[in-house]
Amino acid sequence: MAQTLNGKTALVTGASRGIGQAIAKRFAADGATVAITYNASSAGAEETVAAIKKAGGIAFALHADLADAGSIPELFDKLDHELTERKGNKTLDILVNNAGNLGWGGLTDATPDAWDTMVAVHARAPFFMVQSALTRLSDGGRIINISSGLSTRPQPMVPIYSMAKAAINNLTHALAMELGPRGITVNAVAPGWTRTEMNAAVREDASIVKAIEADTAFGRFGETTDIAAVVAFLASDEGRWVTGQVIEASGGYRL
Repeated sequence: MAQTLNGKTALVTGASRGIGQAIAKRFAADGATVAITYNASSAGAEETVAAIKKAGGIAFALHADLADAGSIPELFDKLDHELTERKGNKTLDILVNNAGNLGWGGLTDATPDAWDTMVAVHARAPFFMVQSALTRLSDGGRIINISSGLSTRPQPMVPIYSMAKAAINNLTHALAMELGPRGITVNAVAPGWTRTEMNAAVREDASIVKAIEADTAFGRFGETTDIAAVVAFLASDEGRWVTGQVIEASGGYRL
């Protein structure tokens, strides 16, 4: 595989598992030095870093509870230290806002606390991650937000998640306009049904799986590597003329 990100530095939030883990591995394979964040799963973060190093890549993990926006400046201070130690400067080339949390509360059973936590991680944290990244992000850099197909086709069982991801789409457009003069591209990738721990319970129901696959042009669930490939394109020089876009990566769900 060509190392399209050779010499670049990347920060991927929530990369101890799932889509974030696949993105981190892909970036490292493409030559980037990769910092990942984790909250609850230190074991998953260690596994991700170990897998990257075993494959010959460079990665390290930083703990961050992104439900607490006040912790984000401290996260970047730790990132500055690690990058300076490894590369001699704190320049960041790629930021991927991927971190998420579970929250299936519907209209009747959601609580204010659950609403606050969901929106804090999925919508507020990316905003303040970008704010802190601005002084470190190189001109010509990349910001990639992980959205969801539910941002444009919301489901009644996950209204909070759907609205938080819709907010990310809007933020992506606003940031693309603001950061365009610096040559920084800002895009969102909106996965469809992808095999992750988040939807493991859904995939236990064979009838639901069959219905989803029948409603998808490629006739299958996506794999995390499918999403990582789209993100890798946007992060590379090949994606330099794409900005302000929400790219659905769903295998043709509900066309």
